[in-house]
Amino acid sequence: MERRLAAIVCADVAGYSRMMGADEAGTHATFKAHRSAIYPIILNHGGRVVKNTGDGFLLEFPSIVGAIEAAIAMQEMMAERNDHLPADRTMRFRLGVHMGDVLADEEEVFGDDVNIAVRLEAVAVPGGVAVSAKAYHEASRHLSTSFVDAGSHRLKNIEETIDVWTWQPGGSKTRGPEPRDISNLPAQYRTAIVGVLPFANLSDSTDEYFSDGLTQDLIHALSLQSFYRVLSRSSTFSFKGKNLSARLIAREIDATYLIQGSVRRAGTKIRVTAELIAPENGEQLWTGRYDKDMGDLFAMQDEITTSLSAAIAPEIYRAEASVPPRSLSTDLTAWDRFLRGLSHYYQQTKSDFEASIALFREAIALDPALSIARAYLATIQVQGVQYGWIKSTHQLWTEAMELAGSSVRLDPRSSFAFSILSYVHAMQSRYEAALDAARKAVELNPYDMGARGVLGICHLVIGEHRQAIELFSMAAQRGNSDPRYQWAALNAFSHYLLGQYDASLSWAREALYLNPDHLQVLAVRTAALAQSGRAEEAAKATEVLLSNFPGLTVERHLRNFPWKSQADIAHYRDGLLKAGVPFGKLALVESVPKRTA
Repeated sequence: MERRLAAIVCADVAGYSRMMGADEAGTHATFKAHRSAIYPIILNHGGRVVKNTGDGFLLEFPSIVGAIEAAIAMQEMMAERNDHLPADRTMRFRLGVHMGDVLADEEEVFGDDVNIAVRLEAVAVPGGVAVSAKAYHEASRHLSTSFVDAGSHRLKNIEETIDVWTWQPGGSKTRGPEPRDISNLPAQYRTAIVGVLPFANLSDSTDEYFSDGLTQDLIHALSLQSFYRVLSRSSTFSFKGKNLSARLIAREIDATYLIQGSVRRAGTKIRVTAELIAPENGEQLWTGRYDKDMGDLFAMQDEITTSLSAAIAPEIYRAEASVPPRSLSTDLTAWDRFLRGLSHYYQQTKSDFEASIALFREAIALDPALSIARAYLATIQVQGVQYGWIKSTHQLWTEAMELAGSSVRLDPRSSFAFSILSYVHAMQSRYEAALDAARKAVELNPYDMGARGVLGICHLVIGEHRQAIELFSMAAQRGNSDPRYQWAALNAFSHYLLGQYDASLSWAREALYLNPDHLQVLAVRTAALAQSGRAEEAAKATEVLLSNFPGLTVERHLRNFPWKSQADIAHYRDGLLKAGVPFGKLALVESVPKRTA
């Protein structure tokens, strides 16, 4: 076991047992949603989740300042989220923070100082933070937030009394245009048809306008995607109030997927539940629940629509990638080949990437007008370079630009097509063109979190890292698990370039969970460890990096980073060199013996 100095944060939910007794499933779902929302805050401050408990979690941070700042940020976010919940569903965390020596065994941490953090959370008021005096005095000169001296406390199973300091919180969008009924895909490729059934109004009849309006807004938001066809309002509202099975409705309107939900109001609070189902077999592919304060009605409705669209659209992509070919003949169509390529892409391995590329090329050869296959082929090629699976060549980037440009020309209303065009422009140092394309992607589909994240990439390459982190974190908080977007890897770079090495390492660790051999993440982790003064760990990380990519040099690696700021490039180079990554290849010259007379 390893012994190390660490900051520990312990959290639990006040009144969790009572809430579980009243609504077990709902309480658990709400807790998971809150935990997902605050997860990026933990990573942004360099932390990691040591353990999830039934009603809380245990976190480890390398810095006590980062631990306290993260605790406050989490509570501020929870206060904001609780504003949108009914009183009986309000969920408040209590957080305890301490620092000291811990024993680490694999991913677990143990010791008296961990136990003190666990006991401290009971001192905190719901929604507040309790920090040991030892931790507070170490961090106080770096904190901009005021704490109150709460005196000495006798904690359960802790021999000595603990001095404690505490903190507790002090104290217009408009509807979009009418949905378009026509998908940008050619008619023969509209294999996925999505129907949004009228959301059931579980309150009195005066709230009917809200449930109908939310349904219509969701139809509009989903129709902005060009991957599938969304049925119009008139196709699905005819089933309003009719007690028919989802399977029967789906067959009546020829829908591949159905979305159904309900709206309930209690005072000024609104609760919306929704689910995505495959009606033929009744499988529930996704479910979600949103509790909001009515406040500005349109703003609240738009926020729920954005959350629903951001969650549902990727699930349809994923479901479509796993379906068997729908072609009745053995000769697969271009669309079937594209879907097969997509199923391999979701596996995220080198061999699957190679299979995807071959199938996307076959789809394009069969139908050169299939825009989405071109966009995905460009995406997978540039991702392959980032992972270290594909060699970066002038020919590859020329083809990626041609694919992205032609995808936009073939489908000028696709936010995805503009997003990949923006990315390729950014990687070739065309900063203004990249920003223009990213802004166009967001304009085309304000509900597309991928487009907002790509706008963040533009900010990253021009050196505006705080704006980049804000956009990356927003995309990550929406729960977007689409493999087209690597928010963890991008966050690792932005935090590194701001000198926030602990946060960079947290995001790098997150990215490596999904892809342990990601070239660029292995490299930025190595640089961050070196800049943090963790020489021994940096040397081990360098060894892992070079064993995976034996020919890697700093000189060659930096060719794939078209950052506008020379200071950013120098900063990254310095970290890699400090870690011991070789700058360039040395030419070995044989010595020629002198000739004697």
